[in-house]
Amino acid sequence: MPVIDPSAGTVFPTPGAQNYLPAQSAPGDLTDELLNTDWWTDEIVASAGIPIIDVPFVSVGGGIGSFVTADYLRIGGVDTSQIRILSALDHPWETYEYLTRVSQIPRGERLRSDSASRPDNIWGFPSYAVSEAWRTKNPRRLWQVLVEPVFDDFYTPKAGFVFEQIEREANRIRYDEMLAKGLVRVVRRRAGGGYFTILTPPEGATSTKRLAFRSQYVHLAVGYPGLKFLPDLQAYRTEHNDYQHVVNAYESHEHVYERLRTTPSTVLVRGGGIVASRVLQRLMDDRLLHGAQTTIIHLFRTFIDGPNDGAGSLKPHPFMKRKGADGWAYQGFNYPKSVWGGQLKAEMRKLEGAERAAKYKVMGGTNTPYRRYWQKQMKQGRQEGWYQLAIGTVESMQPHNGRILNQLKTAQGVYPLEVDFVIDCTGLEADITEHRLLKDLLEHSGAGRNPVGRLDVDRNFELKGTVSGNGVMYASGSTTLGGYFPGVDTFLGLQVAAQEIQADLAKRGFGKRIGTLRSTSQWLKWFSGKQI
Repeated sequence: MPVIDPSAGTVFPTPGAQNYLPAQSAPGDLTDELLNTDWWTDEIVASAGIPIIDVPFVSVGGGIGSFVTADYLRIGGVDTSQIRILSALDHPWETYEYLTRVSQIPRGERLRSDSASRPDNIWGFPSYAVSEAWRTKNPRRLWQVLVEPVFDDFYTPKAGFVFEQIEREANRIRYDEMLAKGLVRVVRRRAGGGYFTILTPPEGATSTKRLAFRSQYVHLAVGYPGLKFLPDLQAYRTEHNDYQHVVNAYESHEHVYERLRTTPSTVLVRGGGIVASRVLQRLMDDRLLHGAQTTIIHLFRTFIDGPNDGAGSLKPHPFMKRKGADGWAYQGFNYPKSVWGGQLKAEMRKLEGAERAAKYKVMGGTNTPYRRYWQKQMKQGRQEGWYQLAIGTVESMQPHNGRILNQLKTAQGVYPLEVDFVIDCTGLEADITEHRLLKDLLEHSGAGRNPVGRLDVDRNFELKGTVSGNGVMYASGSTTLGGYFPGVDTFLGLQVAAQEIQADLAKRGFGKRIGTLRSTSQWLKWFSGKQI
């Protein structure tokens, strides 16, 4: 069926068809006229010599956010020819696996994710724990989810199993048929309705430098805008060009562990979240299991030694507090479980402005799960003196006799601290304007910021201010943190967003409603692995 744009009176060709226009005098690239124009007409895109490809739905990103949204749409009856996923990634789990691996969660280790939070399975049944128990023929994991977290740690799945199951589902929904490789830096509203999304394909893949995807719907799931270093760390790396001894936990730094296993050294670990605990476990495993002689100095900016909340209060509301000790704030998952389907989810959908921002602060904050294995390691390290705690901030860093001299500011004054390596686990995120596409959206496509500074979406994850005729733009993932639904940058959060987006699109006639009968029949197909 052709795609009809009622607002423009235009009938688009069959989705996937490519309208290659003559380009005798045009380079097929973005022109100043395009870059400086908020609303694009078909004519100015054509005059730039950029080929136009028509498809109703475009998802930008190609990570797990794009994957789960495409999964919902396919289960909702949308054909692969109606969807294009624009991405530089070969696989939807690619970026996530890189980040988990460099932050010391390789495939054999466990993620921080709930048993029922399955990106490959919109129903969440069977859960990861059930699947693992069946796969290993060991009921241990079933017992764990039954008694967690009182008598055992929260169950979490192994990273490798998660990626394997996403790959299985990607093959089942024919994900590769929807994938168009390249980078996206511009999405603009189309005069008459819909959007143009400009893709830069890999060099040599096409005869022109850019391709224009003309669609009625656009979905943005571009992940984190980028890393942000603390000022002292950035100043040291820039001034001394030292990217070997001062590293971020989210960048490849295996060379640090290799050096520490062969040479007695001192390492400064900064941060108090899940990544810091994973880095510490790697350092402690190397010392306790592989003979490394590493001294670990762990620097906390804020030291937690009792019940607390995300705002840093050690006297939190009696029903909104988490445990804390030895500098850590302990919480099983990124957010309290009620944000995904309980009282906090209902409450957040009603809050606006400053009230919503304040609630995010109370239930957010840096935290890590309590795991008995880590506790034993840290206790042994404190007793034997090779794991030491410090509270404060670093005022400056300078090279000194082949080491790094940190000026450590504490409540008692400023003290020098020499170390061989610094591993930054603070997990700071750059502003969304550091991402070129998001910056362009804010400047040219009507998008705005929510109370915490990210993209402002409504309760259906429609990006406010970007309506274009009958066209709708959606966004999900970390770039929408601060909206009406918390937990957006988690597996289950991405699925909740995808469910809302699919339901909204079904109301607009794109795909079918996933009711009881469709849900049941589709689950049976999922369970049997039948391709759709």
